Amino acid sequence: MIRKLAMTLAAALLVLLPLPSGPAHALDNGVARTPPMGWNSWNTFGCNINEGLIRGMADAMVSSGMRDLGYQYVVVDDCWFNPNRDSAGNLQGDPTRFPSGMKALGDYLHGKGLKFGIYQGPLDKTCAQYFNSYPGATGSLGHEAQDARQFAAWGVDYLKYDWCSPTGTINDQVATFAKMRDALAATGRPIVYSINPNSIHAKTGPQRNWGDVANMWRTTEDISDAWDTGQTNGYPMGVKNIVDVTVPLAGYARPGGFNDPDMMEVGRGGMTDTEQRSHFALWAMMASPLIAGNDLRSMSTATQTILKNPRLIAINQDTLGLQANQISYDGTRRVLAKRLANGDVAVALFNQGSAATTVSTTAAAIGRSGSAFTLQDAWTGGTTTTSGTISATVPGHGTVVYRVSGGTTSPSTTTTLVSASSGRCLDVPNGNAANGTQPVIWDCNGGANQRWTTSGASIQALGKCLDAPIGATAGAKVQLWDCNGQSNQQWTIQSDGTVRGAASGLCLDVDHNLTANGTRVLLWTCGTAANQRWSRV
Repeated sequence: MIRKLAMTLAAALLVLLPLPSGPAHALDNGVARTPPMGWNSWNTFGCNINEGLIRGMADAMVSSGMRDLGYQYVVVDDCWFNPNRDSAGNLQGDPTRFPSGMKALGDYLHGKGLKFGIYQGPLDKTCAQYFNSYPGATGSLGHEAQDARQFAAWGVDYLKYDWCSPTGTINDQVATFAKMRDALAATGRPIVYSINPNSIHAKTGPQRNWGDVANMWRTTEDISDAWDTGQTNGYPMGVKNIVDVTVPLAGYARPGGFNDPDMMEVGRGGMTDTEQRSHFALWAMMASPLIAGNDLRSMSTATQTILKNPRLIAINQDTLGLQANQISYDGTRRVLAKRLANGDVAVALFNQGSAATTVSTTAAAIGRSGSAFTLQDAWTGGTTTTSGTISATVPGHGTVVYRVSGGTTSPSTTTTLVSASSGRCLDVPNGNAANGTQPVIWDCNGGANQRWTTSGASIQALGKCLDAPIGATAGAKVQLWDCNGQSNQQWTIQSDGTVRGAASGLCLDVDHNLTANGTRVLLWTCGTAANQRWSRV
């Protein structure tokens, strides 16, 4: 976690390497098959923790009914440890803060039907030690196997592992985080592995799919108890800012591996009730871990209403483990859709602006066909029917969520698109999902920047839609753009393998029938040439 110090200079010291091109897969360690739910001590208490506090939070999690709704991990963050390892190099709990010891704490949590989470860092110091707000240097560097065995012996079920250093390339981070991944696996105990590569570092979290390394990985800088801090991805992050970064990473989420937009700030007083509702609803839609950060012992009725919403929890905990895809976004009105295991689709109508506005989409746009649908409001539980329009007047900073049932599911597939003329794949260069990026062909490698999701009439990669500029004529570039549901982002894949734009009538074409890596893909009059033929693999 980042402390409130200037990070810009530290981040500038880093040398970044290109994005890894190979595929990454969710860990097969048997845990986090749905996003983890629980509570973490840091947001409210920082270093001011002790065993009485943690036990009190566990008691409140049970008595409030949160445990029975799925909240189970109680995570003890930084400053729990003795500043010195023992004579054998083992970690120890701080004898004043945790006089009964860490195993006793784990036993208490397990006795409550809860699970035990703990914090550590992969280098020489934890964040509190790095900033001299806690003594010692007891990070896991050189002690990975020893610490993993210690955690397992204490009954730890969840490890939060925080980089907290300006040093190291992204490849260094991958290798270092993997050491603890392997050490945890070697213990034989199922332990959720949560990493944060962003602390005091360039923001490497959103630069790759970390599913080969961890069960959950932070996508942004630390969250703050605010709606919008104006940050693209720098400390401190508001809820709206975090959503902007995390939405395009939807393709990474799956059972066993989830994007982590940080712990929740619901119930801490820095946002309006509407903003807190959006915060929770969007975390639920993004298949984000639901880790509360408030004081559970003194929750208001409004806070409990948000954190205990059973319909949103069910959407978050859906067994498909999918993160919502962006259907449309005009800079203010954002529509997200999340397929659910029973065939329903959860739809979020999100108003990022400050004034109330109508946010709309259609059943067809979210991958449903038919003429009769039921909409269940996730906040009220009330139901309405529609022939296809999904719309609501949404207050400023508000989010309406519907669970849509009825009709039939339009096919949704995620594949590579392979050019018949070269055997190379349609590729987003360097994983750059900025508006206006022109796809190219490149050696097929299975990377997320070569994975294209076809849903209804849209084709998406990295959370953006394949787009033909309005009024495009032959020779215009095809590009990535924020999904908006308009006809210039609608495509049909013909039986002959051509991909034809609904608005332009033009086809995806590899420029001049060239076959080299990096050749641009553009729009051209549809014909019979092999450079307009694509196969889905």
